[in-house]
Amino acid sequence: MTRSVQALAYSRASALETSGAGGQLLGLETAGGLTPRGAEAHPRFFTGFLTSPSIAARGLLAVADVASARYYRQTPASSLDPVVTGNGDRLRFESFSGCCGVYARLDVLREGLDGGGTDHGTTNVDINHPLREALSRITADDPLHLRVGPEEMAVTTMDGPLVEKKVPLPDRWLRGFAEAQVVSAGFDLRAELPADEAVRFLRSLPRTSGNASRGARWVVPAGRTLRPTTRPVAGAVCLPGPERLAALQRVLRHATALRVYGPVADGTASASAWEVVLPGMRLTLTLSPEASRGFSGEGGVLEALATDDAASDAELVSVLLAWEPRIEPADLAEQAGLTVERVRAALTRLGTAGRVGYDLADAAYFHRELPYDARRAERHNPRLVAARELAGAGAVVIDGATALVSSGERRYQVRDGQGNLSCTCQWWADYRGRRGPCKHALAVRMVRRGAAVTGGAR
Repeated sequence: MTRSVQALAYSRASALETSGAGGQLLGLETAGGLTPRGAEAHPRFFTGFLTSPSIAARGLLAVADVASARYYRQTPASSLDPVVTGNGDRLRFESFSGCCGVYARLDVLREGLDGGGTDHGTTNVDINHPLREALSRITADDPLHLRVGPEEMAVTTMDGPLVEKKVPLPDRWLRGFAEAQVVSAGFDLRAELPADEAVRFLRSLPRTSGNASRGARWVVPAGRTLRPTTRPVAGAVCLPGPERLAALQRVLRHATALRVYGPVADGTASASAWEVVLPGMRLTLTLSPEASRGFSGEGGVLEALATDDAASDAELVSVLLAWEPRIEPADLAEQAGLTVERVRAALTRLGTAGRVGYDLADAAYFHRELPYDARRAERHNPRLVAARELAGAGAVVIDGATALVSSGERRYQVRDGQGNLSCTCQWWADYRGRRGPCKHALAVRMVRRGAAVTGGAR
């Protein structure tokens, strides 16, 4: 696994302190990030009050739980501090598990904030161990002032010593962020449980892995609740590795509903999303199709990365983004002079650079800029790199709806059936397109579309 070291520099450590008025102040410190004004060392996104302090504290802890967890082959691992985005009317806190199989996001909505709107931008936020202990002790909803970003004095006086964290940043995490958004965009709402049934159902799930939780499980809506089923019947939702929902236990007693999202069941294990609705907030966990299978290998972004059209379209669309909490593809298509389909492909490509996410509750993309070089995820994607090398080396020979691809000492046949490519390689035999196209099909797609592919990875 390719890794780099991500250095996060904060003006000081985040802390929960007693304010002069007798209340408490939660100061969340920010590292370098992007805003409408450009790159900033320590952007400031919000100052005001949380309307439900204890619930927000538990939601933040849940996001931090996922950031420090490995749900498969559990080993000690460093935690990348969560990402925070200010979208004008809300704050979004995101994290990804070390095993690349769970994506978490806490959306603190307008109703959850008291103090005007939020500024715009994205950066990392310091969630350290002393802060986690302090947050876990918040039990009452006494007034809690929240500051996301440095104090006003610190904005102009940054000469003091910085608090620096250095954490390993695997390329799989970067690809995982992108794939989770692509997968989520294909989900629909499958079930909504009221508070009492949501609590009952989630508390019935195992909190640790074991033989009982291995493999795919399914649940199906039954009245006001969900019941388990041994096979993916009509309307069923896959629940892969139910112990990976353990972080939701943090907020269960405050839940007002549970929403479950997923694709149409096709008989195979699939990803799903589990959203706990809270007063003024939403906490969502998105699970990969299997506990042993991270989002980074799903391949849902590869088609959008394989063409130069998507690259140029993404560059155009990116100029039109303005940190919106909801991105409307139809509006962007009109502004950019593109079709909605090309805008969606461009948004997928922007997702691989960490520049857009997907909100299931709103059924819409949102603008954010992940605070690290996510372009490495494209350059180091093994299937994409191999496909570019094959296409650039002239290994693809097209004859109508069929193409021959020479790879090593073997030749593979790729067929085009109404826009869906199949291949005679082992990857296709194993997955039948469920984990994105193989490198041979990608290379054929590149050549058919006339992409500039010489020189391998870009």
